[in-house]
Amino acid sequence: MAVNVETGPSGYEQGVARLLESYRAIPADGTVRLAKKTSNLFRRRERNPHPGLDVSGLGGVISIDPVARTAEVAGMCTYETLVAATLAVGLVPLVVPQLKTITLGGAVTGLGIESTSFRNGLPHESVVEIDILTGGGEVVTATPTNEHADLFFGFPNSYGTLGYSVRLKIELEPVKRFVELRHLRFTDLSSLVLAMSRIVDDRAYDGSGVDYLDGVVFSSTESYLILGRQTDDESIPLSDYTGDDIYYRSIQHEPSATPKPDRLTTLDYVWRWDTDWFWCSRAFGTQNPKIRRFWPRRWLRSSFYWQLIALDQRFTIGDRLSARRGRPPGERVVQDIEVPIDRTVQFLEWFLTNVPIEPIWLCPLRLRSAQPTADRATARVVAAASDRPWPLYPLAPDRSYVNIGFWSAIPATPGEPGRANRLIEQKVATLDGHKSLYSESFYSPAEFDELYGGRRYAELKAKYDPQSRLLDLYSKAVKSQ
Repeated sequence: MAVNVETGPSGYEQGVARLLESYRAIPADGTVRLAKKTSNLFRRRERNPHPGLDVSGLGGVISIDPVARTAEVAGMCTYETLVAATLAVGLVPLVVPQLKTITLGGAVTGLGIESTSFRNGLPHESVVEIDILTGGGEVVTATPTNEHADLFFGFPNSYGTLGYSVRLKIELEPVKRFVELRHLRFTDLSSLVLAMSRIVDDRAYDGSGVDYLDGVVFSSTESYLILGRQTDDESIPLSDYTGDDIYYRSIQHEPSATPKPDRLTTLDYVWRWDTDWFWCSRAFGTQNPKIRRFWPRRWLRSSFYWQLIALDQRFTIGDRLSARRGRPPGERVVQDIEVPIDRTVQFLEWFLTNVPIEPIWLCPLRLRSAQPTADRATARVVAAASDRPWPLYPLAPDRSYVNIGFWSAIPATPGEPGRANRLIEQKVATLDGHKSLYSESFYSPAEFDELYGGRRYAELKAKYDPQSRLLDLYSKAVKSQ
């Protein structure tokens, strides 16, 4: 039986009415965009001269069905809100991206990933149906098998250029109360990737099941795989990385040392990276014990650090401080890329030699269409996806990949804006990989079309946004319009 929570059907319907009213208020020659104050994007955007879409009523959970293990969620609902509601009935989304303020609609249209992706794929693969406000001003329901199946499969990685999600129905999975962690240290990258590949295939390590898998590279001689296992065992003391202790530092240990047992509540595990925005909080001094002691705990979260980044972007604070010290301005290298798992070592070795950024996050993934399933609803989605792969981010369904994340700034090369980012794009392409489009991109139109849907995207654009009320993907991702 479905349980109505948060907004509930009536609140959701009022939110849809306000959304459509705001669409009609935008001039016919105006570009349609969201009126959204917060963002997890890292590319510059031109200011919109027109009022945006009112999504203020689309931020909640509509209902949860604990028996069917599904949830109906408004498109602007954050994962923080969603997980709080689903955990109350012992369930979570199949993939929960790392940051609390990522919205479900954003993770589907912009791609998300986390440590369950080696067994559950990407967030859009657990969507059963989705209501989308198209560029033409119509709300359509898209499923894998109905008349809007083309939009269902074309929507992921479209970044709001084919429409905006209004309601999503997604699958959930049961979880236990705790996650027990094992930290495996490696002194060479080849051994780490070999172990990762075996865990992806076996979903186990050393005779024990693995429910969560990601990793961190500190250098070519110090890297870790972090193995998580769901448990109700209370014998291991609980750790807390929401205050003084810093999660990513907890995984480090000497090669000969036995790592300490570590156990988190499921909620704390889901948000383990959010407290320090992985390791990016060090840029604000909050990892200094003298500062952290007085830093309000409510400000230990990614959404607050993002506000600081927005101020820096607006007033170029970092570049001004560098200039005072006689240093060049910085080139922001904030990217997530995917390469096949068998080419991961090649990319990491190249990156560590050419780009002075550490640590680096690793997250393996494999599309669900390559995974066995006994659930009939899931089987229908998986079968349809096998026949019609996600065209705007075309990963091979029978291949394992590794998401590699690196987020920092390096000294800019005079006269060559974006030099490091361009080199990364070129290297990723030679390795048959892709990169996410939430940050700056420098592709030519031809390169972009080859990687991100090309002709198929153009067909969807003509069908669902015939008057070009929405920006096209190249303009949004590369030209930063």
